[in-house]
Amino acid sequence: MSPLFLIFLTVFIDMVGFGIIIPVLPLYAQHFDATPLQIGWLTGIYSGMQIIFTPILGRLSDRVGRRPVLIVSLAGTALGFLVMGWANSLALLFVARIIDGISGGNISTAQAYIADISTPENRSRSMGIIGAAFGLGFTFGPMIGGVMSHISYSAPFYFAAGLAAVNVMLLYCILPESLSAEDRAHPKKRTQMADVFQHGNSRMFGTIVATYFFTITGFAIMTTLFALFTEKQFGFDARKTGYIFGFIGIISVILQGGLIGRLVKTFGETALARTGLLLLAIALALLPFAPTLPMLLVVCAALAIANGLVNPTLNGLASQMIDRSWQGRALGLMQSAGSFGRLIGPLLGGWLLMFDLGKPVHFYARTPFLAGAAILLVAFALALSVRKPIADQTVTAVPVEADA
Repeated sequence: MSPLFLIFLTVFIDMVGFGIIIPVLPLYAQHFDATPLQIGWLTGIYSGMQIIFTPILGRLSDRVGRRPVLIVSLAGTALGFLVMGWANSLALLFVARIIDGISGGNISTAQAYIADISTPENRSRSMGIIGAAFGLGFTFGPMIGGVMSHISYSAPFYFAAGLAAVNVMLLYCILPESLSAEDRAHPKKRTQMADVFQHGNSRMFGTIVATYFFTITGFAIMTTLFALFTEKQFGFDARKTGYIFGFIGIISVILQGGLIGRLVKTFGETALARTGLLLLAIALALLPFAPTLPMLLVVCAALAIANGLVNPTLNGLASQMIDRSWQGRALGLMQSAGSFGRLIGPLLGGWLLMFDLGKPVHFYARTPFLAGAAILLVAFALALSVRKPIADQTVTAVPVEADA
């Protein structure tokens, strides 16, 4: 079995679990008399834990290898879902979300594994596998959660726990280590996460991290308010909005899973990242002005295409800016920046939405969506200064063969 497929499966399971939460968790929390504020904290604490633990897991993977970190973190994901299924109190739900957020920080380790086994010119294409897993997870996760919640509120979480447990066994039995002993960080040498900037092109890497933060912040405003927007403007219920998210997810999967490699060879990472960011800003600005369902689908398709261009290319570029033995920490910083954006975006979007209340319905969400587009233009401006290294001498790929 291909190591890339196992990494894809790992990220897919993480994202299915995240997607399952979307339609089920609020109702599950209300079962324990949770207030809206508590539900908000229950949702946000996942990203909060990722901000802290994504770089820690990335740094740990640079020291002990990618494989053990992936195995242990995925076991933590299984445990988190089991606790959520067993929960008989709101406190246990918080414990489960904390466990899941900590273990969900393995995305950077998965990206570092891909960077280890990919050549620089193929890295963005390989990173597209992560994007495809994200898209599939967000496509199927909410659907699985909605369907299985008819059995019980616990059923989706038990399903996700079983899926994670199976993946742990596959990783343990099949996945080879990608980081050789000589490329690992010295286990006794104390380092700070900021030290990553001393091991590569620090200015370019810092610019890419900032670009990624503004990208995720702007995009998170849209994802947070989209269901409310479609309800007000088109009268959609959760099921119909779920179909729209499925439509977006399918386009992202097709682009990031199959086309991104060819596009990178033809146009290069920097051009695709800039094009994607500009298209993302334009599409988000047009979203509140979509008057009909066909127009909404066109705008959503543009959002999906743009997002599919941006994420793998930014991660691929970031991995080329930092030395091999610091890949886990570097990509951990990237994911922490993204997690921070997923905290800031919803808070900012909710506050800006207050300015549209009391106005005619066609103004609903216009202010936050336009603000999100402006934030994405900031990301686009930053991306204009990004330059790909002429020759990647600090990061070299070592092919990995599966154990017989």
